[in-house]
Amino acid sequence: MFLIYALAGVFCLGLAPLFGKTILNSVNPTTAFVLRTMIAAIIIAAWFLSAKGYNELLKVPASLWLIITMEAVLAALIGDLAYFYALKDGNINEVALIMSCAPLITVILSYFVLHEIVTTTQIVGAFFITLGLVLVSLQ
Repeated sequence: MFLIYALAGVFCLGLAPLFGKTILNSVNPTTAFVLRTMIAAIIIAAWFLSAKGYNELLKVPASLWLIITMEAVLAALIGDLAYFYALKDGNINEVALIMSCAPLITVILSYFVLHEIVTTTQIVGAFFITLGLVLVSLQ
């Protein structure tokens, strides 16, 4: 089942920049980022409340709030805002390729920080994927 979710995520993440780049021709990146975040927050809040998820929210330990805050600041704030600025100024294809290198950082840091098992095949694969993205983005 994870494969279906992963493929759906890849498709959506691949399609989204087309809409993002279009709006950035008329709006500053910060404004576009705020609008996108507000719309997503409203949809997620409605879905969350309709599923009565707030019961689980109240059970989340305080220690986990710090961790999810860090994840939110890095991914949903700094990472996405940097992405919008890159998309505004850069070629959509180059930005998408550079942003696709993020999993390499995840693989490396998961090994050193979380002590995840990383196989030689995964390292070689991540290296070649990144190398291929770099080669494709060269002019």
